[in-house]
Amino acid sequence: MDCENIRKMRISKIFIFFAFGIISCTSQEVSDNQGDRRNTPLEGINLEILGIAQDAGFPQANCEKSCCAAVWKKPDLEQKVVSLGLLDSHKGKRFIFEATPDFSRQLQISKERLPNSELSGVFLTHAHIGHYTGLMYLGHEVMGAKGVPVFVMPRMKEYLSNHGPWDQLVRYENIDLQEMKADSLMAISDSLFVKPLLVPHRDEYSETVGYMIYGPSKKAFFVPDINKWSIWETDIKDIIREVDYAFVDATFYDDSELPGRNIKDIPHPFIIESMEIFKDLSPEEKSRVYFIHFNHTNPVMQVGTEASKAVEAAGFNIAREGLRFRL
Repeated sequence: MDCENIRKMRISKIFIFFAFGIISCTSQEVSDNQGDRRNTPLEGINLEILGIAQDAGFPQANCEKSCCAAVWKKPDLEQKVVSLGLLDSHKGKRFIFEATPDFSRQLQISKERLPNSELSGVFLTHAHIGHYTGLMYLGHEVMGAKGVPVFVMPRMKEYLSNHGPWDQLVRYENIDLQEMKADSLMAISDSLFVKPLLVPHRDEYSETVGYMIYGPSKKAFFVPDINKWSIWETDIKDIIREVDYAFVDATFYDDSELPGRNIKDIPHPFIIESMEIFKDLSPEEKSRVYFIHFNHTNPVMQVGTEASKAVEAAGFNIAREGLRFRL
């Protein structure tokens, strides 16, 4: 039986299993945590999803599979690499989480949301290509930025400071590296706070963190990359119960997406694993979960697929570009 048929069987089973668990979930309970679309007026402090794809974007380079074929022909279906924008209309500040290969477009979106403001900082999670290489746009050859704060962990600071071409950004003072400490709360505005949490991942060049983001009335958690929930010393369910929005790693739907490659070499929590772990959460708690950071092979990347329907029927959400969340 081919991978597609196996996936369909799994999706059907998951859909049936979870559908019975959400009958008691009213539409109001779910809608309370739904993000507003970006065409609504920007008021207060908001998070906006600027990208949802894995490091390589969607479609992915040299991909001729059916998942990418239609997108090559219809560029409006493209999805940018995972990123969040944090917009404070009270103070005229805007921050971006991750400097992705799509940074130039994501920066422009944030500028359009909050005109007459400056980029107040960039938060990096780790040193994999989709999460920091967009820093190049701040450099001498492009923006020639002046002292943009870039918030990093100690190993990430060392990496950027001592390896080209990134060290040029430091020497030319395009960026100002701001070292963070794990589990330490940091104020970035009068009513905005950020706390980095170390998470297990492939840390060849730097540590990896997720971020707790505290607004004046609501909290969010952002972890686009982690190996497996079971090897993290923190219980992800406790995090979900603590926050209002949880944007969590969902790189792969299941283990059938990369035939010919050892999935153990690319460890991430499969969506089907996460849904099983999260199944005992209340309907309201499930509605806080937004799966994000999708590989191009992940069927939930595209709206209306059976996989997408199964995730939503289980009471969870799929991150989409342009969703906005009040903090």
